[in-house]
Amino acid sequence: MITGQGDVALAEVAFVFSGDLKQASFRQFAQHRAERLALGIDFGAASERFFDVTVAGDEALIDMFEMACSLGPYDCIIHDVTRRDIVSPASN
Repeated sequence: MITGQGDVALAEVAFVFSGDLKQASFRQFAQHRAERLALGIDFGAASERFFDVTVAGDEALIDMFEMACSLGPYDCIIHDVTRRDIVSPASN
């Protein structure tokens, strides 16, 4: 966790969403949710079975992003989510 301004806890988290995915649909959905939640987003590897994405910002909003993407767009079924907190060298 990175400490931010005031009481806001900033974090960076890598997710792997797995299931039955449509890459373009899931990417657009994740991008839109990240923008709505004011999170930075970086896309990694993706296939019809998994989608790798890293988001950064307010820790509580990252949790909301995870929940929204777990439900996924209407044409994707998410079976599992793996979450890995990224520790920055500055926070050690």
